Amino acid sequence: MSYTEFEPATSTTSPATGLRSGVLGFPALLAQSVALISPTMTAALIIPLAFSSAGSGTWMAYLFGTGMLLFVAFNLNQFARRSTSPGSMYAYIGRGLGPISGVLSGWALLWCYLFIGIAGMTGFAIFGREVLSLLGIHANIPSVVFFALLGVIAWALAVKDVRLSSMLTLILEGISVVCILALAVVVVFAHGIHVDTDQLALHGTSARGMSLAVVACIFSLVGFESATAMGGEARDPLRSIPRAVVWSLVIAGLFFVVMSYVEVYGTRDSSATLDTLAMPLNTLADLDKVGFFKLPIDLGAMISFFALSLSCLNAGARLIYPMARHSVFPAALGKVHAANATPSIALTAYILLMVAVPAFWSAGTDTLTIFNDAGTLAAFGFLLVYFMVVVAAPVYLRKLGALSRRAVVIAVAGFVFLLVPAVGSFYPLPPWPVDLFPYIFLVYLLLGGGWLWLAGRRHPGILAEIEADLESPR
Repeated sequence: MSYTEFEPATSTTSPATGLRSGVLGFPALLAQSVALISPTMTAALIIPLAFSSAGSGTWMAYLFGTGMLLFVAFNLNQFARRSTSPGSMYAYIGRGLGPISGVLSGWALLWCYLFIGIAGMTGFAIFGREVLSLLGIHANIPSVVFFALLGVIAWALAVKDVRLSSMLTLILEGISVVCILALAVVVVFAHGIHVDTDQLALHGTSARGMSLAVVACIFSLVGFESATAMGGEARDPLRSIPRAVVWSLVIAGLFFVVMSYVEVYGTRDSSATLDTLAMPLNTLADLDKVGFFKLPIDLGAMISFFALSLSCLNAGARLIYPMARHSVFPAALGKVHAANATPSIALTAYILLMVAVPAFWSAGTDTLTIFNDAGTLAAFGFLLVYFMVVVAAPVYLRKLGALSRRAVVIAVAGFVFLLVPAVGSFYPLPPWPVDLFPYIFLVYLLLGGGWLWLAGRRHPGILAEIEADLESPR
């Protein structure tokens, strides 16, 4: 099956995909992955969660998590250096493990980007209220208003121009990170520039606590692969996408190591421990008597969470798009905007889902709980897809006759490292209702398998057509 039928296009539209080709350079692709990792999200809300398990070893948990996922990135780049297409993770796994695995990985990634996008929406609401409070506006605005506002603006940007939406995410996240790093400098100087020996010695940290903390670290770092979803629009994709995948992970991982060290260091003498703080950055600002930092930091966090949801929208829609072209989803979802050459129908469907799910969820649950649960639900999907990538990479290389001992070692190391967060997700058994989340995700996967079976009944030979298209040169 080939991409031959699409709407009238501009002169920059690719005849293979219907999307604008060569419009996203390395900075825009880096922005896509960094925004989906969302460094601000971790500094603002997740580091205390990791601290609750790892304590003084939180920085080490982030360092280990970054190194672990680099092996996943190296396996992913075995594909990214050789081929590219829209929704590339779906295509990569399909090339390595066959069309059924490819479709199920795409199905799983739609789950991932949906729930990470929901986490972005809830973070936008949490910090939106905080910004209004700091401005003296204490209106009790329902969360659904923030969800709808974010959804409308993100949809308009995503449909209008992929370059605009991608670069905007980099600018917004960059502003937020600069504010947070400025606060970190203040904290270090306020407490005196000396080494925190408790942290370097991992004082009070256990192996079990470290393994649990790595699960939270994975939640922080997932999304580095999202640049691959923009393969159909990337400039020099066989070079720029692999670089964006690795550098987004390295940059974000180092930021998390630094900020976890600073947050533990800065709150050591606080009356409340880090794991009990709902907004640790605001607490640091108060402790070091720089309360004026709170407004720019909270405003930066608010716009960073907006960028996160926008990034998820772009990535998710570019998975729906090729799957619709392959008849897995209705054909309408595979159409592009006549003037903008963006997958406008897929973008519209995905943003409606991203707004509707948290709107319904918030009727009986507080926003912070939705944030935590959405991230946990997404993590199961990412773990599955990462496992599939490290298995698919050597299989793919063997098909090409390019399998080497080094590639096998990288794949085995990636698989073994992924077992740490996988086991940590189940043992010790998490409290209710989190203990049900793996089974909810399993039901979702079974629904995906059922949907693919129905698609095969409606379109006989669909799997052979998908395989032929995935194997075609890109």
